[in-house]
Amino acid sequence: METGLRYMAQTSNIPKIIINQELSIQISLSGLSFCILQKDNNTITYLKHFDFEKKLNPFEVLDHLKHYFETEQELQTTFSSVKVIYINELSTLVPEPLFNEECIADYLKFNSKILKSDYISYDKIEANNSVNVYVPYVNINNYIYEKFGAFIYKHFSTVIIENILLEEKNSNAQRVYVHIDIDHFEILILNKGKLILYNTFEYKTKEDFIYYILFSCEQLNLDPETIELVLLGRVKKENAIYKIAYKYVRNVEIINLKINFILPEDLSENNSNYILLNSF
Repeated sequence: METGLRYMAQTSNIPKIIINQELSIQISLSGLSFCILQKDNNTITYLKHFDFEKKLNPFEVLDHLKHYFETEQELQTTFSSVKVIYINELSTLVPEPLFNEECIADYLKFNSKILKSDYISYDKIEANNSVNVYVPYVNINNYIYEKFGAFIYKHFSTVIIENILLEEKNSNAQRVYVHIDIDHFEILILNKGKLILYNTFEYKTKEDFIYYILFSCEQLNLDPETIELVLLGRVKKENAIYKIAYKYVRNVEIINLKINFILPEDLSENNSNYILLNSF
């Protein structure tokens, strides 16, 4: 069941769908990613990342988004469905029993810098009875609707939390999951399948990276000698990030991503595409 919000209006001029393709777009201020799933044969036919040289603002990101739709041939078609995944630090988890939509801005303002003009949305995460409150980029939502009609959007942390909770559903272990990107990472600490902590950190050096992990563990009295640290995202064993994690934590592994799609050989590197491949 979809837990994201549909961005809808009354009419649509989208032409009749001929090929049963789904498009997922991952949007951040640091880059854009696109993934196309051919539903008829369950195959990922296109997956591409475009990293920016520096962080942009949402208006500049929209210019780049338009450019790629105009220049990437694979994106110049119609799709049976479109999903947008927003990556930013402007999110917070709220227990569903405490959630009040009329107070939605209050949940964010205590740990995120938001503007009065920001549009605030939320995803329901049924796996742990919580609500993920976040800021999407409304100018990009408007463009996507004008181009494709109704679509679904979510915050990327919703995708991570949902999939890792599913992975840990029957677990009796205590694990620390870390999803790594170029300039930020997300940490999820689970105990017997229950989410104990979720947070996101920006980092510039490997020392920043390990500091935030050890600090998070210390706050929950977790011993680096006994915890299981699971890395996913943009990480390989030869990376400095992995080596410093292995230096300070005894049990470290890079997760082998389980997917239900057929991947062409040139897309076989799927651990770095965890969010995109799990967004369908």
